[in-house]
Amino acid sequence: MTDPANPDPARSFGSVADSYDRGRPSYPADAVKWLVGDEPVSVLELGAGTGKLTEVLVQLGHDVFATDPDDAMLDILSEKLPDVRATSGTAEQIPTGDGLYDVVVVGQAFHWFDHAKALAEIGRVLRTDGRLAVIQNERDERIPWVRKLGRLIGTHDNGFDPNPILDDSGMFSAVEAQTFRHWQVVDRHSIQDLVLSRSNIAVLRPEAQDHKRREVLAFYDDYGRGMDGMQLPYNCRAWRAQVLPHAPVVSTGSTTGGHEADEEPSVPLAKRTDTAVRLPRVVTDPENGDDDLLIDFR
Repeated sequence: MTDPANPDPARSFGSVADSYDRGRPSYPADAVKWLVGDEPVSVLELGAGTGKLTEVLVQLGHDVFATDPDDAMLDILSEKLPDVRATSGTAEQIPTGDGLYDVVVVGQAFHWFDHAKALAEIGRVLRTDGRLAVIQNERDERIPWVRKLGRLIGTHDNGFDPNPILDDSGMFSAVEAQTFRHWQVVDRHSIQDLVLSRSNIAVLRPEAQDHKRREVLAFYDDYGRGMDGMQLPYNCRAWRAQVLPHAPVVSTGSTTGGHEADEEPSVPLAKRTDTAVRLPRVVTDPENGDDDLLIDFR
């Protein structure tokens, strides 16, 4: 039974942030290099969570500004990566100015977004030749025991493809895609964290969570691997697309949900204000013509 106090799976990860950090896999460096490039660039990361992808980006030399709607997740990121700028914020209302970033990168979070609002914001913060990079780990369930694990813990985010969403937006070039195979070592402890970190399980009542944890632990013990662990195979799927020169830069306050530019936005403002600088948004007013500018200081 779902816990009525925490009904939204997209916002459920803060309650299991430690399990998420211990139990979720990282991303292969080759995949991140393909997405972002070999030369250091300015990266805005949406849905950064506890910093799984952030760590790889930093190791590759990129300058990263990490955002996530959940402070509990960002607290872990900041503890691991104290030199990385991080603040709470959503993809639908990105807490930064216009045209500042070479790449906007999203790891394991694109499927949670309100895509119309998020893509307008992503187009706003990207530089003229900037690009969007999306990356997602998916367990390789062609293997029978991995498929059985998937039936136990859920596979709702497997098979997600942002390609048609980006194509339909008219904001990006043709999407390029690659898949990179890698493995995560899971043992008797980390497989319990893996199951507890799942959004569909995080929203359950504590007794239901514990039942699922024990069910997965029994599954692990049946394979007789003890503390030596097992290699859990993943297909890391990656997509990249360049923002088009004619992509509109608009204010989310004036084009989504019927809001005018001086009304309150439909998405809450960021609460975390540590190292992030909130810069003014410079946008065109679609009702008065391209030459009229609005300055939004939210």
